Amino acid sequence: MFLIVGGTGAMGSAAARLLLQRGHKVRVMTRDPNRAAALKELGAEVVQGDLRDKDSLARACAGMDGVLAAAHSIFGRGSEASVHVDALGHKWLINVAQEAGVRHFVYTSAFGVSPTHPAQFYRIKHEVEQYLQHSGLAHTILRPTAFMESHAHMLIGQPILETGKVQLFGRGENPRNFVAAQDVAQFAVLALTTPQMAGEIIEIGGPENWTNMEVVRLYERLAGKQAKVSHVPLGVLRVMAGVIRPFHPGLSQVMSASIWFDTTDQTFDPRPTSRKYPMPLTKLESWVEKQVATNLDSAPAVAS
Repeated sequence: MFLIVGGTGAMGSAAARLLLQRGHKVRVMTRDPNRAAALKELGAEVVQGDLRDKDSLARACAGMDGVLAAAHSIFGRGSEASVHVDALGHKWLINVAQEAGVRHFVYTSAFGVSPTHPAQFYRIKHEVEQYLQHSGLAHTILRPTAFMESHAHMLIGQPILETGKVQLFGRGENPRNFVAAQDVAQFAVLALTTPQMAGEIIEIGGPENWTNMEVVRLYERLAGKQAKVSHVPLGVLRVMAGVIRPFHPGLSQVMSASIWFDTTDQTFDPRPTSRKYPMPLTKLESWVEKQVATNLDSAPAVAS
């Protein structure tokens, strides 16, 4: 039986569905069980739990063969800040999983993590990687690039479709890589069900590199509308990231990450990973086509 922590998110829910489709037993841990109703209908066991509650982690890990950690709190503040959820919470989860006799732990990290990264979220991810590697648990680490669901759609495409406007952090002319959560879920399921993948660090990205402005133009073309695009200059971002850090560390680190996205090499070559793990990868254009079609289908009819 496999535990998915963060099972109501894009990647976690996709992994849960794949496991269920393949006949595996799945337990989904979520802070709000109501959000996992669809997975429960498919046969998943749903339990209430929180990375900040060690007792709930112990209950969730009991009897599990494998654990997929797919939760994060990059935008959190206060008690939900990254330092509590992404750092301490995941270390607790690793400890509890080890105590429960979990045989394989799959951790969702991020492409580009390092101890000196300008965004705290990526430094924390690196720190947790190190903690897991020294824990003694059999594990696999996934390092996906930017998820299409959040970085391409939620931050760029969705505002265009809903309002015709979008605000970009930075110039938006730096090539970067977007990956579909479903594709990352395929790797997560493979890792959970393949003991030989223990010790692997797998970098996962989409088949192409796009700039944020190219994503804007893609949504414009497929939706048949022109977007009003505004930009927050890099200098303003640097100042704002420092000023708001004490009040909203989540927004601060999103700004710091955006500066990194806009000023450093973000291109990704999927070929080395594809040679070792030959899985089909979703192209951004075909993925965006589905988002635009869904938006058009759900748009309210205009009275004649």
